[in-house]
Amino acid sequence: MKKIYVKDIKAGDKVTDTFLAVEKNLAFSQKGSPYLNVRLRDRTGDIEGRVWERATDMNKLFKKGDVVQVNSRAASYKNALQLSILDIRKTDEKEVDLRDYAPVSRFAVQDMLGDLLRYIEGVKNPHLRGLLDAFFQDEQVVEGFKLAPAAKGFHHVYLGGLLEHTVSVLKLLDLVSTHYDNLDRDLLIAGGILHDVGKIAELSSGPTFEYTDTGRLIGHIVLGVEMLNAKVATLDDFPEQLAMELRHIVLSHHGTLEYGSPKRPKTLEALVIHYIDDLDAKVNAFQGFIDNTDEDSDWTPFHRLFERFIYKGKQQNEE
Repeated sequence: MKKIYVKDIKAGDKVTDTFLAVEKNLAFSQKGSPYLNVRLRDRTGDIEGRVWERATDMNKLFKKGDVVQVNSRAASYKNALQLSILDIRKTDEKEVDLRDYAPVSRFAVQDMLGDLLRYIEGVKNPHLRGLLDAFFQDEQVVEGFKLAPAAKGFHHVYLGGLLEHTVSVLKLLDLVSTHYDNLDRDLLIAGGILHDVGKIAELSSGPTFEYTDTGRLIGHIVLGVEMLNAKVATLDDFPEQLAMELRHIVLSHHGTLEYGSPKRPKTLEALVIHYIDDLDAKVNAFQGFIDNTDEDSDWTPFHRLFERFIYKGKQQNEE
């Protein structure tokens, strides 16, 4: 079990604990002696580390992305904390709790899963209810939703992010379904739950959020359709028209070819899910960028993907 987190380390502390190695680089001093630069992370932040002795040997004991056991001493260097590492090696993966080394949703996973399952219980169409039950009686699907981020670097980039995003989308879809006429609420809920299901195969579930080979070569939209087709094939007499409309929701939820969708939304339900998905992702991205920038400024730095500065509002300075 992890005992000390980055945010709690102080100069002079002896630090013997586990961290995620997010970067490593073997370098050489001006005298030609090898040393190892390591950037270590847990859920509270990052800290730089240096291996000065036996650097070449230590470099062989772990790779980037491993959780490592570190024996070190913390010191202040150029006004920043740094670990002087005496020993570093890969830990046993069976002893690792991913939640110690990666950011996590601020909401309890079991509460979010309970919310999602209640939406499934409210689906009246027996075919859609049977399909959703088939997905969420699959332990691999459930564990994937509980751990996976919703994206690699834009929105909900933390453990449980996919589940948080999906539940938020469902809450918005539930509201919209009562506002507009001629919307099929059951189809909206089913599409909202399944629109990003392919992400459980597209992205690794941490502690570093990377694309899997399947994710890079195929992508979550096509993966989601493949998963949908596979589950439909296990059900008796699932209506082909209904299956086609669900496939269309998954295929079109990014809106345009430019953003990865091979089809633009062409049904009311697909249109609504596209815009609600986009809204929830962008609001989370806005909020996350604001929360992680300088508190003393009324504006964030320039956001490369949004192509704008974001106004945070006037900061209230205490006397």
